[in-house]
Amino acid sequence: MWWQIPDDFAQLPVDERTAWVEWQVGRAVSAEAGACRLVVGKSLGSLASGIAADRGIAAAWLTPLLTFDHVVRALRRAQPSTLLVGGTADKLWDAEVAASLHHDVLEVPSADHGLELPGDAVGSAEVLRQVVSRLDHFVGSLGRA
Repeated sequence: MWWQIPDDFAQLPVDERTAWVEWQVGRAVSAEAGACRLVVGKSLGSLASGIAADRGIAAAWLTPLLTFDHVVRALRRAQPSTLLVGGTADKLWDAEVAASLHHDVLEVPSADHGLELPGDAVGSAEVLRQVVSRLDHFVGSLGRA
């Protein structure tokens, strides 16, 4: 799905931003009438991690907001397969929290919030390869679970 973030989004309190993201994602998942088996989200999308957890949907979260209590609480209760991907140079990634969640984790040394290695285009392309490979393996494992 693609969304247009409201102009004043950054000024909204976290709970209102979370509610907006949850409404967007919840509406998209509901439109699938029970056929949604996987949610993949980047950063802001992880505010809807509660939707995936509550509906028992597997999820892959790229650079999830692990410094937001709401996201961490949702990820703690997520039972289906969950993949977390983040970089150690991302201020919104918390390696200790990621490890404590007991989900599949790909942590990329020195990668920033864009999953890039600043000043290293070749290294950033390798990070992209790693992420796509892990996503491919993760999605493939869902059929075997």
